[in-house]
Amino acid sequence: MNTKSLKTLEYDKIIAQLEEYATSPLGRQLCRDLLPSVDIGEIRTLQAETTHAQTRVRQKGSLSFSGLKDVRDSLKRLEIGSSLGITELLSVSSMLTIAARAKAYGRHEESDLPDDSLEEMFRRLEPLTPLNTEIKRCILSEEEISDDASPGLRHVRRSMKLINDRVHTQLNALLNSNRSYLQDAVITMRDGRYCLPVKAEHKGQVSGMVHDQSATGSTLFIEPMAIIQLNNQLRELEVQEKKEIEAVLADLSNQAAPYTEEIRMDQELLAKLDFIFARAALSRHYRGSEPVFNTNGYLNIKDGRHPLLDPAKVVPINIHLGKDFDLLVVTGPNTGGKTVSLKTVGLFTLMGQAGLHIPAFDGSELAVFEEVFADIGDEQSIEQSLSTFSAHMTNIVSILDQADSRSLCLFDELGAGTDPTEGAALAIAVLSFLHNMKCRTMATTHYSELKVYALTTPGVENACCEFSVENLQPTYRLLIGIPGKSNAFAISKKLGLPDFIIEDAKNHLESNDETFEDLLAHLEESRLTIEKEQEEVRLYKEEAAKLRARLAQKEERLDQQKEKLLRKANEEAQRILSEAKETADQAIKNINRLGTSSGSAKELEAERTRLREKMNQADQKLTVKTKGPKKTVSAKSLRIGDSVRVLSLNLNGTVTTLPNIKGDLYVQMGILRSQVNIKDLELIPDAPDTADTSKTKQKTGSGKIKMSKSFAVSPEINLIGMTTDEAVPMLDKYLDDAYLAHLPQVRVVHGRGTGALRTAVHKKLKKLKYVKEFRLGEFGEGDTGVTIVIFK
Repeated sequence: MNTKSLKTLEYDKIIAQLEEYATSPLGRQLCRDLLPSVDIGEIRTLQAETTHAQTRVRQKGSLSFSGLKDVRDSLKRLEIGSSLGITELLSVSSMLTIAARAKAYGRHEESDLPDDSLEEMFRRLEPLTPLNTEIKRCILSEEEISDDASPGLRHVRRSMKLINDRVHTQLNALLNSNRSYLQDAVITMRDGRYCLPVKAEHKGQVSGMVHDQSATGSTLFIEPMAIIQLNNQLRELEVQEKKEIEAVLADLSNQAAPYTEEIRMDQELLAKLDFIFARAALSRHYRGSEPVFNTNGYLNIKDGRHPLLDPAKVVPINIHLGKDFDLLVVTGPNTGGKTVSLKTVGLFTLMGQAGLHIPAFDGSELAVFEEVFADIGDEQSIEQSLSTFSAHMTNIVSILDQADSRSLCLFDELGAGTDPTEGAALAIAVLSFLHNMKCRTMATTHYSELKVYALTTPGVENACCEFSVENLQPTYRLLIGIPGKSNAFAISKKLGLPDFIIEDAKNHLESNDETFEDLLAHLEESRLTIEKEQEEVRLYKEEAAKLRARLAQKEERLDQQKEKLLRKANEEAQRILSEAKETADQAIKNINRLGTSSGSAKELEAERTRLREKMNQADQKLTVKTKGPKKTVSAKSLRIGDSVRVLSLNLNGTVTTLPNIKGDLYVQMGILRSQVNIKDLELIPDAPDTADTSKTKQKTGSGKIKMSKSFAVSPEINLIGMTTDEAVPMLDKYLDDAYLAHLPQVRVVHGRGTGALRTAVHKKLKKLKYVKEFRLGEFGEGDTGVTIVIFK
């Protein structure tokens, strides 16, 4: 890959972010050295490593490699027989500790994740636990060797402690006996020997060796004669201690020398694992996914987000290239996202071929390119300066010399910086050359000639970055298959440029240009309308699905209630039958007893009377429990539109179909339409008309109209898709019909939309005197897209 494109596409910034996630110097070095590969096998291996590391982090948590240091120089010294110092041995111990931790992290049970591409690396790690344990036992820190490192060292340090105690004992005695001669009652050290601070005028009172004096000369630091011999012994022991420490380090080095290859392998594996887990951490930061690679030059980026932009603000883009077309011409206004789209494609390609995940939806596809060329003069980037036409053309010439069918070429504002006519012609010629070379190419432009070229050339496609003229803001959505419109006139008018200047500018346009721009405007308007309608259809489908789900739940509850009622009725019937059987048995016994005895006929009559009363009571209980209709409904007398009560559901409704042979019919109960049997119905008599004071109360023509209306009026009207002028008259007529049909309430469906239709409906309802009240629908009734109207 050429370094210019890596810098132009800001690949170095991605590497800088990757480096922050490595926890060891060796891992960070591997991050800095990472370059895109052109071998698809190597790319897939790198991608698999990143994915498997991310899976392990998600399942087991992160793995730290902090403390891993470069010990290659120390290993070379071991190989030639040299001894290592304390710091070097501690570095080896630290690396072996990390190796042990990593090996334990990589170990998993059979029920866990299956073997992955990292399994072999974890298996090859050699923690060398005995050697590591011995180093930790002997070396406590960079400044301290353990007393138990060797018997000789233990003996020397015990002797040093005893002599130190004797020295302090004698010095304390001298302090107490010569306190008046001393400047301070303290014991100090000078040149590694214990001394007392004696006043200069009393130096003759304390016999000993002078080692130092204060800056003013008033204090002399004298080593008393009584401890000179002890101090000499202490210095000798210090020399012995140093020799013993050197012996301990030499012994540890000899123990480590046979394992130089294992230690070197551990270092390489741990550095590589740190590098791999850094890639996984970067993927988690970007919320990235593993792209699918191919060698056919096909790219399909799904909801791709430029990794260097704020993830909370960046708008995902969808780009495909190399299947139906290999050249994409992107147009649109400045700051609309054209250059970001260009850089996203190039940077994703570089990241993917380097084994990094890309911030895009799962299943995104990338192609393996041997070269990625980019000629981008990004005006919006503070790191890029505006290039001259000659500088751009020099870069383009270099690209044309090297590009082939295995290259990805990216051009920003191709042909800009010179006469528009000549620039457009050059741009078309360059793109035609690359198109004939089968290069995968993306180019941004403002030239209408390139839009026409894309429309008329097979294998070339237009794309645009959407721009909202209403609020003068780009939406940053990339739309493939639609040429962009500059919107210069609309933007200028929105910013306050006088209309006469805009009209004069339009007069300077050629007729072909104006017609083409009008066509683009018409296509854009049609696209927005279709998208809006598709969104409304989607919302209606969601609402219908919710209603179906609610209806299914209600039907399920009703079935459960019905089964419960039937079960309870059966149990009650069994109980009543059981009581009747017991009563009959008891009655037979009594009659037989009376028949065999000399009882009179009066006793038999009394027993029959008691039995009859018992049966009447049971019959009354059965009648109360079943709660049958007060009056049997005849199929011949039932009419569509009659008000009935469904006894099993305890709900009022309206007959919508006549009974079939079995007596089953459908009844509308609010929003619920259910099939019931005629035996489960009870007619609800019409309420008397209080306004009618005539004694005859004969049916009039008005009554016939009401009856005929009730047969046809639906409890719902749908106004969606109508204008306000169309909807209000239709609503007025429907409400009149519904009121004449004695419907208690109706449902007006006006949708959400902009709210204009809902406002017009509510305004009309406020003026109608026969409307008692109205409200917006609740959850399950259509929410704010429906108004429930209740009549007086």
